Amino acid sequence: MNGSGPTKLVDPLEDPLPGVGTYEDFNTIDWVREKSKDRDRHREITNKSRQSTVALLHSVSDAFSGWLLMLLVGLMAGALAGGIDIAAHWLTDLKGGVCLIGFWFNHEHCCWTSNETTFQERDRCPQWQSWAELITGTSEGAFAYIVNYLMYIFWALLFSFLAVILVRAFAPYACGSGIPEIKTILSGFIIRGYLGKWTLIIKTITLVLAVSSGLSLGKEGPLVHVACCCANILCHLFTKYRKNEAKRREVLSAAAAVGVSVAFGAPIGGVLFSLEEVSYYFPLKTLWRSFFAALVAAFTLRSINPFGNSRLVLFYVEFHAPWHLIELAPFILLGIFGGLWGVLFIKANIAWCRRRKSTRLGHYPIIEVLVVAALTALLAYPNSYTRMSGAELISELFNDCSLLDSSQLCGYKQPANVSETGVGNSLADRPAGEGLYTALWQLALALIFKMLITVITFGMKVPSGLFIPSMAVGAIAGRLLGVGMEQLAYYNHDWLIFRGWCSPGADCITPGLYAMVGAAACLGGVTRMTVSLVVIMFELTGGLEYIVPLMAATMTSKWVADAFGREGIYEAHIRLNGYPFLEAKEEFEHSSLAVDVMRPRRGDPALAVLTQDGMTVEEVENLVENTHYSGFPVVVSQESQRLVGFVLRRDLLISIDNARKRQDGIVGASLVVFTEHTPLQPPEAPPFLRLRSILDLSPFTVTDHTPMDITVDIFRKLGLRQCLVTHNGRLLGIITKKDILKHMAQIANRDPDSILFN
Repeated sequence: MNGSGPTKLVDPLEDPLPGVGTYEDFNTIDWVREKSKDRDRHREITNKSRQSTVALLHSVSDAFSGWLLMLLVGLMAGALAGGIDIAAHWLTDLKGGVCLIGFWFNHEHCCWTSNETTFQERDRCPQWQSWAELITGTSEGAFAYIVNYLMYIFWALLFSFLAVILVRAFAPYACGSGIPEIKTILSGFIIRGYLGKWTLIIKTITLVLAVSSGLSLGKEGPLVHVACCCANILCHLFTKYRKNEAKRREVLSAAAAVGVSVAFGAPIGGVLFSLEEVSYYFPLKTLWRSFFAALVAAFTLRSINPFGNSRLVLFYVEFHAPWHLIELAPFILLGIFGGLWGVLFIKANIAWCRRRKSTRLGHYPIIEVLVVAALTALLAYPNSYTRMSGAELISELFNDCSLLDSSQLCGYKQPANVSETGVGNSLADRPAGEGLYTALWQLALALIFKMLITVITFGMKVPSGLFIPSMAVGAIAGRLLGVGMEQLAYYNHDWLIFRGWCSPGADCITPGLYAMVGAAACLGGVTRMTVSLVVIMFELTGGLEYIVPLMAATMTSKWVADAFGREGIYEAHIRLNGYPFLEAKEEFEHSSLAVDVMRPRRGDPALAVLTQDGMTVEEVENLVENTHYSGFPVVVSQESQRLVGFVLRRDLLISIDNARKRQDGIVGASLVVFTEHTPLQPPEAPPFLRLRSILDLSPFTVTDHTPMDITVDIFRKLGLRQCLVTHNGRLLGIITKKDILKHMAQIANRDPDSILFN
């Protein structure tokens, strides 16, 4: 391709130069180039496989490597999730007391072997002692309560302090949820170290500490980050994925599905979550591999059995009473509440995070975490519903009351004779008793507390997920509404809306179902998930017959929230951090043309270009040094400006540096040539530097009159980094992804300089 002679530079395709075709940190990958590299590689392997048995075996192993990688990701993520669940459960219980037969047992495991537990007080056994019993010898009285209160605050502060210190010292990228960054990475952006081994180790440890500290956060979002770290690290074992950024992103899409699969025990919901919420490019092959990886991960977690109940999640529940058509009205009400809460939460949380970024608050992350942890512990301990972990609270709220249930939420007045208790396993609706009234006002306080504290907790410098706190808010609201409906039906059987389906002594209303629908509505309002959310919820609860209430509430919450703004919490955080992410859901409604957005604008200096055979090595190096662009168009000459191709800055520098070391006679005066045939030159002139092999001869171009909505679509669907603008074949300018994002920000009356990265 490059002719012959001593001045030939070794072709990077035959003998790749280390570094050519790679990307710098905080840059966007070239999807088109990566996909064509993979096609060439695949074509070469297929052609060779016909020639020998060894090559055929190599071809088979290459095809199988993707499935093997998925198997490893599923096993690793499932094992880590099981470990995180067990450790978090143990540390959460450690705040309340310690097991005398072995400090490594959590409360539940400690009392399993005891013969002295009663059904009413199944969580009390002599083997488990609260801190007050250990220190003062008694568990009753005001002093014992104060000792337990202080120990609870001490452990909460210790766990949160360790979490924030570890994140600050070893892996700053381990904080937050991780989903906004993973969405950005999957769209083709490079953040080096975000999915590295240190981030994985620290995120796994600090996630356990942060959840156990009692802060209002969940582990579900960070588990997606953990699974993606596992996938990224395992990709290095396979050349196909190590050397191709686009192929690696297919694996990361599957890993996102694995993360949700182990977080909720919902493999199908995980695949749909990856497809609906985080993935940018999701070919059919990735769908099958995601499904396989999610299955392996769920199976691994089931084998570990972290909760000891053969379930993959803490709040698995089964309801027995069917729902009635009339109940769709309160379900839709919950959907409206979820949508409004989602909008309020996003606005409040983004305002708080912006304040953290722009004021002195951001300079003291350790103090901030400790203050929020102290405040949370101080206010949470007196109320039993805020004292328990988020997952336990949701489990309690989803629970359907049985006859022997000792929970306060089941504090109904008992019927006079047991024959009134309905049919089979379900209990007839009963009047509320003292215990239930106490539980209801405690829940109302817990709702206000959770709504306020989650706003300031999400976004701190510790791993923090949003799924559990959002679901907790919705589940509390749903349970309150459910109990209200149940009492309404009990005292007013003869009302028109209850007549015919809710007779006295029947089990008409299930408050736990309302809690489940409320949880889905609030999570939908905050994240704007729909299909994947409904599937996750029914996989969680095993309730196929409740799909319609879940769909109604989720869809209502999305419509209500979208009426105030189409951004979910993850998109809002992407915009807050200035990541170059082209949101597929955002419509481009402006009638501008490519010429309005391209650079250089009127009054700007001319576009920096290279000529195909008229510049010396020194001139090229000066041009690269004096500009900060990621690449340069190559034209026939400065006068004609006819486009030849596009060359990346990184490839150019590596090739020149390599040629100086490996090629004799290359000096500053050597001509740089991008043409196929060598131009004539005097015999005493230094040899040419031929760089045609690093030239992209088919860069994407649009004409100056191409409407911007079409250009934006091209960028989205092909994942372009840049696009050249021509007029009658002459180069006019260039449009980069950042130019488009700045233009869209300007149209929306936002600060265009908020787009930080190139």
